[in-house]
Amino acid sequence: MKIATWNVNSVRTRLEQVIDWLGPNPVDVLCLQETKVVDADFPRSPFEQLGYHLYISGQKAYNGVALISRQPLLDVTTGFKAILPDISPEWDEQKRVITGIIGGIRIVNLYVPNGSAVGSEKYVYKLSWLTVLREYLRTLLVSQPAICVCGDFNIALEAKDIHDKVKTENHIMASEIERQALQDILALGFADAFRKFTTEGGHYSWWDYRTGAFKRNLGWRIDHHYLTPALYEKAQSCIIDVEPRKLTQPSDHTPVIVEF
Repeated sequence: MKIATWNVNSVRTRLEQVIDWLGPNPVDVLCLQETKVVDADFPRSPFEQLGYHLYISGQKAYNGVALISRQPLLDVTTGFKAILPDISPEWDEQKRVITGIIGGIRIVNLYVPNGSAVGSEKYVYKLSWLTVLREYLRTLLVSQPAICVCGDFNIALEAKDIHDKVKTENHIMASEIERQALQDILALGFADAFRKFTTEGGHYSWWDYRTGAFKRNLGWRIDHHYLTPALYEKAQSCIIDVEPRKLTQPSDHTPVIVEF
């Protein structure tokens, strides 16, 4: 089984690129982030013509997540409240969470808030959101031993996940508080699929549109697959496909694929 995660930065803008990518890369599940479209306007037909089933949670112009699967998914839910019924509805106003089960594996597709700037209101929101996420995943783990948590985490966990020429002092996505919040989540029992196979730095999944970052490879690895132990042992590969980032008007992210 292959599961891919890809922040497409508008599924309608990048539709042709995504469909063209799926041709030679017929993954079992494609997890999209930043779809930026309400559910009624999601371009379903091109995916359905390829034989995919769609499960979407979107909003206008911002955020949005989708699971695009070759086989029907089971137990699909969106947002935190379906699993944490007592939390405030405010945590689901932004469409950032969708989950479903395929082949005994629960996939949790996330678009973690960016946080804007260290110390800002959005930064505080991001840290609180990650606290809610930890409780959400802790609850899922009670009944599901095989979980793949993937998506755009907007956090580079280690220094080697960022090009050493990028200035990261007091930088969003690289602050110690954010990294610790993610470490607290991983401490529930998740491991980084990419690092099982690739330990050195220099591998990135996001490059800023500005300053010619992609041509200079001034990248960040912020798109991840985190696996529970049962899945981690079964993982056969995890790769970053940089080819879509080379296209004209690409997303600033590129796909990351794990195979079991």
